[in-house]
Amino acid sequence: MRLLLIEDDSTLQTTLQRSLTRKAMTVELCGDGRQALERWRQVQPDVVLLDLSLPGLDGLEVLAQARRAGLDTPVLILTARGTVGDRIVGLNTGADDYLAKPFDLDELEARVRALYRRRSGAGNDAADESPHWGQLRFDKVTGAVYHHHKVLDLTPRELALMHALMAKPGHAVTKERLFEVVFPGEAEVQYEAIEVVVYRLRKKLAETGAVLMTLRGLGYLLKTGA
Repeated sequence: MRLLLIEDDSTLQTTLQRSLTRKAMTVELCGDGRQALERWRQVQPDVVLLDLSLPGLDGLEVLAQARRAGLDTPVLILTARGTVGDRIVGLNTGADDYLAKPFDLDELEARVRALYRRRSGAGNDAADESPHWGQLRFDKVTGAVYHHHKVLDLTPRELALMHALMAKPGHAVTKERLFEVVFPGEAEVQYEAIEVVVYRLRKKLAETGAVLMTLRGLGYLLKTGA
């Protein structure tokens, strides 16, 4: 497997190159955003590891230019920008996965290999990795929920609720179960708080064709067209 690491931190460059080389990967380096696209074309990597804070050209712009140029290599963003908003922007720009710094090297390796398997068609069936429910898709690698090819802008609580509903397609999930998933171990939270999260998620789903239904005495059901 050939990787391109676009990262300006020389210490991190050395650490990742040494670690991933031991895992039978070839790691090519680039430390400047202005040179990244040309290096990308030269190396023709299987997976790109991309930092966002680069000299010369921001990582997001590098990614956007690459996608416009038809470079469809899987991209794993490595960055200290770890907020949900930053993650959504990165995924919508064309990234395939997102790992916030500092990260565990074993987790990095696992994510890289997952992207490589998806790219090569090896390993698990794509339906197992990215199950669809109507026009919605849950990516198990990134944890994001997509409507067509766009990441839904969901808060962590809304995302937890969505995951629980998509895990039981076509079946009602009890209010008690959803509360446990959305507010784990938060005994001080009022039980009715789950209704607020449901209300906000329902509004965000309005344009996706999915309907979050309330079934009295049973719980909540995610209903969507095929």
